Amino acid sequence: LHKRMGEAVARVARKVNDTVENKTDSLDLANCKLMTFPVGIYKAVRSVTEGIQRISLANNELKSITSRFVTTFSQLTELNLAGNYLHRLPEEITSLLHLRAIDLSRNRFRRFPEPLATVPALETIDLEENEIAEVPTDKLASMALLRSLNLRANPVGPEVRLLVRPLVPFDVLLSPEEPIPKA
Repeated sequence: LHKRMGEAVARVARKVNDTVENKTDSLDLANCKLMTFPVGIYKAVRSVTEGIQRISLANNELKSITSRFVTTFSQLTELNLAGNYLHRLPEEITSLLHLRAIDLSRNRFRRFPEPLATVPALETIDLEENEIAEVPTDKLASMALLRSLNLRANPVGPEVRLLVRPLVPFDVLLSPEEPIPKA
């Protein structure tokens, strides 16, 4: 177990070093068995945080994202948090003025993460395979740049099915309706 943990830590360190040394615009920590975002990374990437525009933390074991994470990586345009155990986002997510795409598929959201409705540049929200039943349709309708909202494999209510063009300027992706069994 310790050896495996050591390997995971080494992999994270390598990926972080790669981002810092090559001043790349992305940090890929997908599939690293992370339960939290390692605090040490903030220091490690301090010199390049302004340049980091894409972060993937997909397929980890994250239960939450902290406000520090959001405020540190303020230039994000893409955030991939698919395949974690998230059920809410920090309010500070609204400060990500450049965020265009967020992937929250395969998480544990029970309701639509409301702070997303006020992220100004958001074009794509992927919430496939969560447990979302209610969606703030009125708030979403006012999102000027939203192009696509994926709610497939969620137990969304019938009112979400009314969110169709031309009422909203974006595509709403839903699982096909279950046919009503004939009595």
